[in-house]
Amino acid sequence: MARPWLHLNNSRSMAMACAKESNLHRVLLPEKVRNSRVLILGGTGRVGGSTAIALSKLCPDLRIVVGGRNKEKGAARVAELGKNSEFTEVDIEERASLEATLRDVDLVVHSAGPFQQAEKCTVLEAAIQTKTAYMDVCDDTSYAFRAKSYMSKALAANIPAITTGGIYPGVSNGAIMAAELVRAARSESKGEPERLSYPHVELVLRFSYYTAGTGGAGPTILATSFLLLGEEVVAYSKGEKITVKPYSGMRNIDFGKGIGKKDVYLLNLPEVRSAHEILGVPTVSARFGTAPFYWNWGMVAMTNLLPVEFLRDRSKVQKLVELFDPVVRAVDEIAGERVSMRVDLECSDGRQTLALFSHRRLSVSVGAAAAAFAIAILEGSTQAGVWFPEEPEGIAIEAREALLKRAAEGTISFIMNKPPWMVETDPKELGLGIYL
Repeated sequence: MARPWLHLNNSRSMAMACAKESNLHRVLLPEKVRNSRVLILGGTGRVGGSTAIALSKLCPDLRIVVGGRNKEKGAARVAELGKNSEFTEVDIEERASLEATLRDVDLVVHSAGPFQQAEKCTVLEAAIQTKTAYMDVCDDTSYAFRAKSYMSKALAANIPAITTGGIYPGVSNGAIMAAELVRAARSESKGEPERLSYPHVELVLRFSYYTAGTGGAGPTILATSFLLLGEEVVAYSKGEKITVKPYSGMRNIDFGKGIGKKDVYLLNLPEVRSAHEILGVPTVSARFGTAPFYWNWGMVAMTNLLPVEFLRDRSKVQKLVELFDPVVRAVDEIAGERVSMRVDLECSDGRQTLALFSHRRLSVSVGAAAAAFAIAILEGSTQAGVWFPEEPEGIAIEAREALLKRAAEGTISFIMNKPPWMVETDPKELGLGIYL
């Protein structure tokens, strides 16, 4: 049975939303952490800047340290944030400088992506060395599971660390949306074992994402999209791992109010593997689509025409981003930056439920989501070690309600554990099939 707090539906006009979406409800942190120093790496960028703004509004007593390499951008960000903020020049590739900076803060939020093709978890290593609490907004499978390999070192240092926080995939994946759907399904399965195992009730979990243009989140998002085209897509079907071509397997998904029906394509995203391994879901896949629709055609063309080696080379992809960025920016002015995430859970006993998160501005919602994770860590929700959001040691089950409320500020729609026909613009009952 869905809890009342999990069904929020905001129907403000566009003008009111733009004026009020950053007017977040303040959070009263425990006295001992109320004045904590939080370093946001990549704080001069779109994602990190949005996180800094959201944190400063949610918790005005926090001392926000904007970390980056550009002093002018840093000064502008600090001027925007006002009191209790400062800029520090730091390069995450310079280990000594990074560690010196971390020794003076209580929590580091790593938003300096892209994380694709990164060979080391430099910031996490420095956080462990300096015994600084850590979270990242990673959206890359290899990086996320490399971060998990630091578990024993984080335990020895007694520091809490969350990887894949933020909106993609943090809010959408295990701990926040998918895990709540799975947990509800398990609690409703009378007589079933605690873990819905493959021979009993078959589960299908499908992640579907949509972003208009780059979502206003900057060239990092564009670079991430291009780099993902160089990764073979990992999905799971009835417990077996399968690999398919990126940006294939198109499906038309109804994202409901404010978004409508959009085409989405298979991509290699970390929540697929973590949901399979941690939540024990046998069939999992993830898809992404953008607007205008011809950008999707362009992504398909790039996948088919460009060599994989090119798409896996960060320096070459960066040059491609610089080439496309002006055009993308111009189109973004028309496309806007709406974002939507739909998570569908289907059970072989006939039950179908979904979670839906839609926002008018990705550049705002990424900050609210990352800030929600940072606050959860400060509140003591995360145990020592390196965790995915879906693990109770990462975000305690009892802390999910508050995190979701904070992340969902300003949404067009935020719905949990409802049948598809209650959300979709053209509702119809569908029979269950086990498919990707």
